[in-house]
Amino acid sequence: MIIIGIDPGTATTGYGLIKEDPTGKIHLIKYGTILTDPGLTIEKRLSQIYQEILQIIILHRPDSGAVEKLFFQKNVTNAIAVGQARGVMLLALAKAGIEVAEYTPNEVKQSVTGYGAADKKQVQQMVKTLLNLPEIPRPDDAADALAVAICHLHTIGYKRLVQNRD
Repeated sequence: MIIIGIDPGTATTGYGLIKEDPTGKIHLIKYGTILTDPGLTIEKRLSQIYQEILQIIILHRPDSGAVEKLFFQKNVTNAIAVGQARGVMLLALAKAGIEVAEYTPNEVKQSVTGYGAADKKQVQQMVKTLLNLPEIPRPDDAADALAVAICHLHTIGYKRLVQNRD
């Protein structure tokens, strides 16, 4: 199963693709960021994000996707822009026929580290460990996206266990 995790933003959107093998081991496929020029209008930035994430989806054909939920931010303008970027991500995934889940930052931290109030460094270290990487993925947005993907994979696994018990 291939999963794409997305950490949305208008300036920087992180993405990460992972794959679970038949033994349950998690493997990194790819990670990175989509950067937009702050001098562009919001509609051009959103269009760029949509086109680039769609290309990633077409290239890697994930089976499932997860997007980080927007949490309350003090800067309302920034929160609205991130919300618009999230909408573009959700649209791209839906248009590709990919099932989508959404997770709060605390849900991601809980799933990846076992502690919902873990700091960014702890999450990044666990992403590195779980994916058996030589170093923490950079930039932070890409590491966050990989954490979202891992959270989703763990959630799917948990749901499978629960269903098999019934």
